[in-house]
Amino acid sequence: MSGTSSWQLRDGEQIIVCNRGLVGHRHFLIGITRVRNEALILRDALDYVGKHVDAIIAYDDASTDRTLEILGGHPKVALIVTNRSWEAGIEARRIAERRHREILLQTAREQLQFDWTFCFDPDERVTGDLRGYVERTHSSVYDGVRVQLFDAYMTRGDDAPYRADCELLHFRRFFGPEQRDILMLWRNRSGVAFANGREPVGVERVATSLYCQHYGKSLSVEHWEETCDYYMRHFPFDTYGRKWRDRKGRAIHTQSDFMRPLYEWGDTLFANAVKM
Repeated sequence: MSGTSSWQLRDGEQIIVCNRGLVGHRHFLIGITRVRNEALILRDALDYVGKHVDAIIAYDDASTDRTLEILGGHPKVALIVTNRSWEAGIEARRIAERRHREILLQTAREQLQFDWTFCFDPDERVTGDLRGYVERTHSSVYDGVRVQLFDAYMTRGDDAPYRADCELLHFRRFFGPEQRDILMLWRNRSGVAFANGREPVGVERVATSLYCQHYGKSLSVEHWEETCDYYMRHFPFDTYGRKWRDRKGRAIHTQSDFMRPLYEWGDTLFANAVKM
């Protein structure tokens, strides 16, 4: 595989071709995602995103469940970059966040032709007509789209664990008003690259539109506790670890994690949004 040393495949990494009919062809919108042990929600994520994108490329970060099998069996998955050795530690995870997404983007550019990229996590559901919006944006001056993301919460009476046979979209009733604008969509141009973390650099003209439901805090009580432990172990304590330590044992909410009222999905939530 060609490329610069910043994103070349390492020992233990390889590219698996899944749906060969998607490789080497022109696509309007592709999806990229990095995953680890997402078997519970992955099939629904691929089905949902697959309605909007032409092809998906995934980086599997040494999953130990059925994640790789589910990826390989989905018709919209063109390629998987697999990693057999998961790197633990705060610095290793920080580097991996950037490096894995850069590998995804560069692999896509080598193997596919495409106009736009959609970068998603399996626990996110962008609502509305995602593809239609990108098609309209394609003829505008914008090169990227920041999507407005809100966290879903478990509340008393709405705390049953998510099951793999359910749709994740609208799975929870209440959301926090904290709004994070995440650059999830961008035009495929050579200057776009991942420098640090999730978002790419080099996207200059950016619109803010669409809404996203984020379920990282609300799949189940067990998952909440696992999430707390993960951030405590693998992220800096002062910026992440302390707040997630304080959240342990508090999966069921009456307010958001930032002590604000919860709202049902819709206009009232959006009108009371607090940008983070």
